[in-house]
Amino acid sequence: MSYTALYRKFRPTSFEQVKGQDHIVQTLKNQINANRIGHAYLFCGTRGTGKTSVAKIFARAVNCEHPIDGSPCNECETCRAINSGSAMNVVEIDAASNNGVDNIRQIRDEIQYTPANGKYTVYIIDEVHMLSIGAFNALLKTLEEPPSYVMFILATTEPHKIPITILSRCQRYDFKRITIDTIAARLTELMEKEGIEVEDKAIRYVAKAADGSMRDALSLLDQCIAFYLGQKLTYENVLEVLGAVDNEIFSRLTRSIIAGNVTECINILDEMVMQGRELGQFVSDFIWYLRNLMLIKTSDGATDFIDASAERIEALKEEASMVETDVIMRYIRVFSELAGQIKYASNKRVLIEIALIKLNKPQMENDTASLINRISILENKMEKGDFVAKVAVPATEEKVESKPKKVFDKPVPADIQYVVDNWGKVKRHISNPYKTFLNDARFSVKGDDTLLIVFNPGAIGYEGCNKPEIIEMLNNIISEEINKQVKVEMTMLEGNQNFGDYFQEVVLKNINMEVVQEDF
Repeated sequence: MSYTALYRKFRPTSFEQVKGQDHIVQTLKNQINANRIGHAYLFCGTRGTGKTSVAKIFARAVNCEHPIDGSPCNECETCRAINSGSAMNVVEIDAASNNGVDNIRQIRDEIQYTPANGKYTVYIIDEVHMLSIGAFNALLKTLEEPPSYVMFILATTEPHKIPITILSRCQRYDFKRITIDTIAARLTELMEKEGIEVEDKAIRYVAKAADGSMRDALSLLDQCIAFYLGQKLTYENVLEVLGAVDNEIFSRLTRSIIAGNVTECINILDEMVMQGRELGQFVSDFIWYLRNLMLIKTSDGATDFIDASAERIEALKEEASMVETDVIMRYIRVFSELAGQIKYASNKRVLIEIALIKLNKPQMENDTASLINRISILENKMEKGDFVAKVAVPATEEKVESKPKKVFDKPVPADIQYVVDNWGKVKRHISNPYKTFLNDARFSVKGDDTLLIVFNPGAIGYEGCNKPEIIEMLNNIISEEINKQVKVEMTMLEGNQNFGDYFQEVVLKNINMEVVQEDF
C-alpha cells in the first residue's frame, strides 16, 4: 500500500478532532442540534486552518442519520458514502480551475433535483474568490432563493475579493491561526500514535515554523521524519532539514550588530551559507528574534508572549539592555524591507550583506531612527572610554601638559620594504572600514622615509583614507611596529594612468606563504 502523507492521514473526521477553532465548531454543532441550518456559509482564513475539513464534516453532519452531539457518526450509510466520495449529494468544486459562468450555471441546473440520499445537497466551493465576475453574478441568483434542500459552503483565503452582494447572503466564519501550543500538542499526540520519537523542542520549532497552519506543521514534520527515518528526531535534525538557524546564532549576530562589528556579521552569515541554511527563512526568523528583543525591552510581562527557554530569555534581557528601543525598531524595519525584496532575488546573500552593513552603519541612512542609532553608538563608546572628545582649551587657561610622543630614527628604503612585507601585522591594528579600503591599494617608496599608498582612479578607499587623522593613525601604527619614523602619503592615479609608468612598485613578498627556492 502506498504511503499517505500525515496531513491526509490525520485529517479530522469529526468536530471533536478539529483543533484551534472551538468558536466555530461549537456554533455549527448548536445549529445542527437545534435544526437551525442556514443555506450559505462562508469560511475565511489562512491556509491550513481547517476550512475545508470543517466544511466536509459539516456536510456529513447535516446528512447524518444518527448525529452524535452535532457531529457525524461516520458509521451510517450516508456518512460512509460521503467519506468514500460516492455520494451524489455532496459536491466539491475547486473554483481555481472551475471559475467560469458555465460551471455555476451547471449548479443552477442540478439543484432543481432533490437529493437521492440524505437531507441536503451540499456544494463546497473552495477558493471561491477565484470565480469570474460573471460566475459571481450567476452564483448570486442561486443564493438569493435556493431550494430548502440545498446548502452552499464557500471557502476562501481572500474574502476581500468576494463581492459584497455574495458576502451579505452568507453566514461568515473566520478561522483563526492555530496557536503554537495547540499545534505542538496535536503533533505530539500524532507522533505517539505513529510510534515515532521526537524531541519536544523539535516539535515546538516545527509548530512555530508552521505559522498557524496545522497542515503546514504536519507537512514539515513529515519531511523531517522522512530525512531521519528510523531515528529519534532531534531539534538539530529539524534545523538541518528545514535550513533553519538556531537562536544562539541570532544572539551572536545581534551582539555583533550592536557592537558595530561588520566583519563578524559577515562571518556569521558565511557560516550559515556554508551550512546550507535557507536564507529566506533566516531573514524571517531573525525578524522574529528582533521582535522578541523589542518586547523584552518595552514590556515587563513580555515573557508571556515569547516562546523561549529561561536561558534564552535571560540572554534577550541582556541584549535588550545594550540597545535602545528605537534602534531595535530600525533593525526590524531594515530586515522587513529585506524580507520583501529577497523573495524573488537571484542573489539573496548580497542583499542580506547590504542589510547587515546598514544595521552596522546607521550613517548610511538619514532618518530619525538612524540618527538615534548613531547617538547611541557614540554614547556607548564614551561610557567604555573608546571615544575621546577633542575640547578646545581657552588661551587664558593653563594648558594641560601633554605626554611627549616617542622619537624614532628615520627609516631607510629597506625599512619601507619590511613594512610592506609584513603588512598583515600592520593591518591587525587598523580598524574597519579603513582595513577594507586599503585592500586594493598599491605601495611605492617616496624619498627615503615615505611609504606612498596609491589608489586606482575613482577608488572609494582614497576618499576614505586620505584624511589627516587616518594618515596620522597609520604613521603611528607603522612606527610602533618597526621602531622607525615612517611617513605615509596617499595619492590616486588619474584617468588612464598606469601605475608602472609613474611609481616604483614595492612588491608584497610574503602573503601567508613561504617561498623556498631550490637548485636544479
